[in-house]
Amino acid sequence: MSSEVTVFIVDDDQEVRDALQLLMESVGLCVETFGSAQKYLDQFDPKRPGCLVLDIRMPGMSGLDLQARLAAESIHPPIVIITGHGDVPMAVRAVQAGAVDFVQKPFNDQQLLDSVHRAIEQDSVQRGEVSKLLEIQDRLAKLTPREREVMELVIAGKRNKVIAADLNITQSTVEAHRAKVMEKMEADTLSSLMRMMLTLEAHGSE
Repeated sequence: MSSEVTVFIVDDDQEVRDALQLLMESVGLCVETFGSAQKYLDQFDPKRPGCLVLDIRMPGMSGLDLQARLAAESIHPPIVIITGHGDVPMAVRAVQAGAVDFVQKPFNDQQLLDSVHRAIEQDSVQRGEVSKLLEIQDRLAKLTPREREVMELVIAGKRNKVIAADLNITQSTVEAHRAKVMEKMEADTLSSLMRMMLTLEAHGSE
């Protein structure tokens, strides 16, 4: 699958899809269009960066339904909602549920482009955070059970002498484990190691 930033357009109206595609391509954005929410879901790949421009009212699965389905994924493109005048309350609900913005039909080109660029920026930030999280998890997986024990006691603020007594090992062994932990976690300082673990804790990933 392509890793190029892509604007995914989902709208059941062919004319609207064509107009949106022309607008996005006019500012150099890569575009893919879909006539229904299900067609988008059928090819959905969380690894592909970009954003989703989504009509809120469509036959079959609505834009809100698709948003709810994607919310169950660990990561998905941020959503910009396209709405008719009568659907504004629904669009507000979509924004409250995490959509970046909503734009009314007939849409203002610049307003829509601004929303799309905000969504793409948000996607980039989110993917950076996920990538960092995965790196920390990979490093943590390299620790032996004993190294993990030592790390947790170090982070708790215990001195090497106390850790040695707690684990019934020598202080020099604690120092060796501690050095291995810092090496495997790629941490230059204790504070950087603590920040990594706080990051995991914040995402419920420890």
